[in-house]
Amino acid sequence: MAATPVPTRGPELLAVDIAFLCTAIIAYSLRCYVRIRMVKAFGKDDYLMGAATIGLIAYATSSIIGVHYGTGRHREDLSVEGYEKARHCWWFCYLFYCCSMISSKLSIGYFLLRIAVRKVHVWIIYLAMLISVVSCAAFFFVTLFQCNPISYFWNTSTQEGTCVNIEIVIALGYLYSVFSIISDFTFAILPAFIVMTLQLKLRTKIALIPLLAMGCIASAAVVARVPYMHQFRSHDFLWETTDIAIWSTVEQGLAVTAGSLAAIRPLLNLVLTRLGLSSQPTNPGLTPYGLRSSTHGFASRRRPSAGNDLDMYKLSGEAESGTVKVVNSNLGIPGLDDKELPKSPNWYTASFQKMKRSSRLVTPSKKETDGDNDSEKSLRVKQNDFSATQSYSDERSMQIMVERSFFVTDAERKSYVEQGVKS
Repeated sequence: MAATPVPTRGPELLAVDIAFLCTAIIAYSLRCYVRIRMVKAFGKDDYLMGAATIGLIAYATSSIIGVHYGTGRHREDLSVEGYEKARHCWWFCYLFYCCSMISSKLSIGYFLLRIAVRKVHVWIIYLAMLISVVSCAAFFFVTLFQCNPISYFWNTSTQEGTCVNIEIVIALGYLYSVFSIISDFTFAILPAFIVMTLQLKLRTKIALIPLLAMGCIASAAVVARVPYMHQFRSHDFLWETTDIAIWSTVEQGLAVTAGSLAAIRPLLNLVLTRLGLSSQPTNPGLTPYGLRSSTHGFASRRRPSAGNDLDMYKLSGEAESGTVKVVNSNLGIPGLDDKELPKSPNWYTASFQKMKRSSRLVTPSKKETDGDNDSEKSLRVKQNDFSATQSYSDERSMQIMVERSFFVTDAERKSYVEQGVKS
């Protein structure tokens, strides 16, 4: 007579652990490639997502080990040693889950802070991050110290101890779920308002909104897990909490995967271009989101052309007699060291003339001054002197400001000239 198979849900949990762990690692690897190799802008959100990935790896490892010892099976089908080791793995899953989710929520928040311009958007993001961190940190410490001694959570056979009322853990789990859903939906809705304030085409804005909001789809797993929270109080703990373990794995995997995919738009553009599905050329001057920057560096705004159109000027910090002194330094390029460089256009003349016209002194007519006494005449002279001084000060300030705005170093001039010679 064949033996009756032992009911187990361990393989379900094992498959979910492996699938979402592999997906998250691949997604984060693509994110690292884009941020390090393509846009060269590895920031706080990338480090935090890396910490979330490490937390997910530790969580999945503990969960897989727990499946080996008995997670997903009934208590009567396990030995005392196997049950305690599986509970010990569950305790580690508690902690690694909290670490992973805190890091992923902070990463998504800092990701949105990169493009948030308005102060109200920035404060909303910080508030959502604070809510997530505080609620998850509270859940972390309660589960860490829920038993005294701590090991009493998994070892109740060889020692005595006490644990907090399981209803407190369940209530805190519900509270964390609510705050997590609120913060996730905030991160989902806010990108629409942020993108609408950017100077982009409508088509690009519409394409960016779902991409930036991808990091919050982990809230779907939170919503799906809520109906199973009451199973924490079950005596058959390892069997009844399998659904909670599965949806917790899905939540972390979606947070890391979706949060990483939201940052690989430049790679998607490159792939689509190579496949012929997009005619948009790949521009090396990309922001961390794959957006083309119109102010990416000095050279992109002032591209040198061949011949006499090259801008090869270094404006000195000192102006003489209302004009700017042009300094021609040694560039170290054959054929150009002793060559007189073309003169820069008088870009400052129009501004100075306009200022002079606006600040021109108004001389009172003779008819207006005939009736003035000595004190009034003296006061009028002082006012004219002050206006003349103020006009010269404003003109000098404008001149210095323009000089500094167009200051070009020797190294930059040399690179521009070399580009002009090659072209």
